[in-house]
Amino acid sequence: MGVGCACASQSLLGSKVGEITFRGSTSKTHKEQAMSGFLDGIRCGDCECNVDWSERRNTIASIAAGVLFFTGWWIIIDAAVKFPNEDQFHHAYHTCGVIATVAFLMINAVSNGQVRGDSYSDGCMGQTGARIWLFIGFMLAFGSLIASMWILFGDFVVHKKPVVYPGIAIFFQNAFIFFGGLVFKFGRTEDLWQ
Repeated sequence: MGVGCACASQSLLGSKVGEITFRGSTSKTHKEQAMSGFLDGIRCGDCECNVDWSERRNTIASIAAGVLFFTGWWIIIDAAVKFPNEDQFHHAYHTCGVIATVAFLMINAVSNGQVRGDSYSDGCMGQTGARIWLFIGFMLAFGSLIASMWILFGDFVVHKKPVVYPGIAIFFQNAFIFFGGLVFKFGRTEDLWQ
């Protein structure tokens, strides 16, 4: 019996610590006996944590999307509180986050079944209406993300303002809301809804 499978063989066969052979010798010193009992309680390969993640996919995706959405708004609230003056942080820059939030809601308002035409009800305009609604939602989401980059570089980096944090906060707010919307839309599965 080799040293590599000592853990598995001891748990399966119930052998004692002093009976493992090292390179043909059966005699052990006191230090070798004390160290050989170090890993006796470990079971190799027998894991009892069988969690079925497919049943929890919607829960995990919803929590992850909520954390991303919350983090985006938390960052911009922090920037607005730290820089309340109009010359440091223009209040019109909040428009990007509001548009990203509307896009988040628009993207997730239609199900994938409605876009594919597999749903039981056609809704107001059917499959074409769902696709147009989703397209407008994605246009708003990408537009707000691009606008936040434009604000960051156009107003804070190029003009070399001493404080760049409000521009970074605007970008990260829109990025977190955008990725939260993607996780909420494509991270969940509709098979668990029926």
